[in-house]
Amino acid sequence: MSSISDRVRRLMEQSGLSLNDFAEQVDLDPAELSESLSGTSPFSVVDLACIADACDVSVDWLLTGAEPALAVAARTTTGEASQALDLAREYTARRSDLEKLGYPQPWRPVSAAPRAGSTYAAQGEALARAALEEVARRGHSITEGSLAELIEEIFGADVAVAQLGDGFDGLAATTQGNKLILLAATSNPARQRFTLAHEFGHLLAGDNQDVHLDRDIFDTAQRKDPSEQRANAFASAFLMPEDALRGAVTARLTRENYAALACDLMVSPQTLAYRMQHLRLIDAGMGDRYKRMTASEAARLAGRNEEFARRTALAQESRLPGLLVRDTRAAYDAGKSTLRPYATLLGVDVHELRSTIEPEQDNGGVA
Repeated sequence: MSSISDRVRRLMEQSGLSLNDFAEQVDLDPAELSESLSGTSPFSVVDLACIADACDVSVDWLLTGAEPALAVAARTTTGEASQALDLAREYTARRSDLEKLGYPQPWRPVSAAPRAGSTYAAQGEALARAALEEVARRGHSITEGSLAELIEEIFGADVAVAQLGDGFDGLAATTQGNKLILLAATSNPARQRFTLAHEFGHLLAGDNQDVHLDRDIFDTAQRKDPSEQRANAFASAFLMPEDALRGAVTARLTRENYAALACDLMVSPQTLAYRMQHLRLIDAGMGDRYKRMTASEAARLAGRNEEFARRTALAQESRLPGLLVRDTRAAYDAGKSTLRPYATLLGVDVHELRSTIEPEQDNGGVA
């Protein structure tokens, strides 16, 4: 059975670097690395985190030699989902490393006891009500600010957005101690928001441990899948709460009022029509008319063109997982990690970052 030292030696051999050059690459002292490789002194968790980050492996692999499930999935999946899985594997491995340094993810789920004989859709709606109650209890609203930031702050799941190309909406990844939602950047902000809620529903329901891929959340072939029914019902009830919709139809529901409601809730007119029909707030004829309304048309009717343009631009931007960024910086500030993991997570040169956050001490003007 191979040891930690054997696996580090294998990485060093694969790099083609000398011991001194490899030590520099992984931010370790050459003498200390040599002692650890010889068994004179053990590798510390910080040492392993530095090696893992520089060599694109996980600390778990260095410790045990076993690949996590996400790594296997990333290696065996092709097409648009492959890039997403690679990125999810990287983020979850980083969180695993941080947990060993004393920074576990603050996952705070809610639950809703299912009624006997309840459908999967009813389970999703009950879970959404529980989540909305927690949001309200914390003094927040799903229509204020960033939904990604809200999910991170209140529930402790990380949310990231990446340039993943067409044909992929998002994924929910679950490993021991990690909950991650990864979304594709898109020019359709309402679809991205619904995908975020959909993947959040998968996490809360505990669906498909390890990873749940959604190439197309509206794929008709998925409608028979119980977990998809529950996640879609959760997203609908979470983003379009029944109380808010019933309050909106107390007055006459004109096209302008309907468009404004879709803009307020940041959902597509089509998705809103399905939800209101499900709640019997509009009839099939009115639902069919509103399903033909586009998001841009709704923004124009509601006088919200500038807001819609901002949301569209934001949906196309990449986003790093906020909790992961926060804790990676905290580990560095506490002296539990080097600067390299933080720099590589941000995608910047470690030396440039060091010059930015570690300015030379004032020398009194002496050269």
